[in-house]
Amino acid sequence: MPETNEQVCFAFGDSPEMADALLALVIKGEKTATCGDARDFEAGGETLPQVGRRDVVLNGRGQKAAIIETVEVTRKRFDEIDEQFAYDEGEGLRNLDDWRESHQAYFERNGHFSPDMMLICERFRLVEVLSPENTEVD
Repeated sequence: MPETNEQVCFAFGDSPEMADALLALVIKGEKTATCGDARDFEAGGETLPQVGRRDVVLNGRGQKAAIIETVEVTRKRFDEIDEQFAYDEGEGLRNLDDWRESHQAYFERNGHFSPDMMLICERFRLVEVLSPENTEVD
């Protein structure tokens, strides 16, 4: 798993529209958690989050929009995610059933899903909005 103390630039989700929508939730303070398939980190495709590291969140156009700081990193199976983590992800109805449905669809769309798949779960805090014009959703 690639680890680095260097700042990482990334966009949430798997489309420009999703990146903008999730960024808006971060800016509003509704999204304070995220997760990813552990296989993506183990294969070297993504950099493992680290507590205390500050990363740049990109909007759907690839522009720097905000800085977040990782405050917690855990490994959990998909079927171990709890109601609080689902709420903290800030998406949809903010409950576990909706979280499971939307995240199963996301992971299936991206090539891998199973109820016992391992996830890297990250909690973060918004540090700074870099450019208000880069946080506007078209």
